[in-house]
Amino acid sequence: MAEIKSSDIANLRKKTGFPMMEVKFALIEAKGNEEKAIEILRKKGLKKSEKRADRKTVNGIIDSYVHAGRIGVLVEVLCETDFVARSDDFKNFTHEISLQVAASAPKYLEPKDIPAKEIEEEKKIYRGEAKSFGKSFNSAQDRPGDVIEKIVDGKLKSYYSDICLMQQPHFRDPKKTTSDLLNEITAKTGEKIVISRFVRFELSC
Repeated sequence: MAEIKSSDIANLRKKTGFPMMEVKFALIEAKGNEEKAIEILRKKGLKKSEKRADRKTVNGIIDSYVHAGRIGVLVEVLCETDFVARSDDFKNFTHEISLQVAASAPKYLEPKDIPAKEIEEEKKIYRGEAKSFGKSFNSAQDRPGDVIEKIVDGKLKSYYSDICLMQQPHFRDPKKTTSDLLNEITAKTGEKIVISRFVRFELSC
């Protein structure tokens, strides 16, 4: 069994926000591999988030951020209690989301919020690109339909990560998505937390 040092536990706890014992057990399960331990903790955080899905979020805060007088952002994040809403961890998380919106300019919160017509237009473009790419290798026939659809699905995932806040890579740490950050703060506070809405303004001139 790999030796788990107290410094390793402290460092991973600081990175993820999970309780000390959960961090310790994750490191033990991962045999000291930090990346594997983080993945274990993320999965646990996701399961806990699912259990909290039916809870009501009646508290929260609105955060604002203005960058160089040219970009302005408002973000509303909700939680279950006023106690968590007033905590530094919750306030810092909400502000990080404001910075993310300012930096990455998402159009939607999640893929389900994208109008069906817009998704179909994107698919149409991707299918055309896939067929053209296939012809460059074999002029006699197009790529098989199932291969084309796999290409389209792959391009859609990339599209979602560009325009959907929850799937965007975090501007400070691209290895994490906004969804990962949400799972971490949920695990840390023990409450259901929801990024409910956001708006971004940018001068066009």
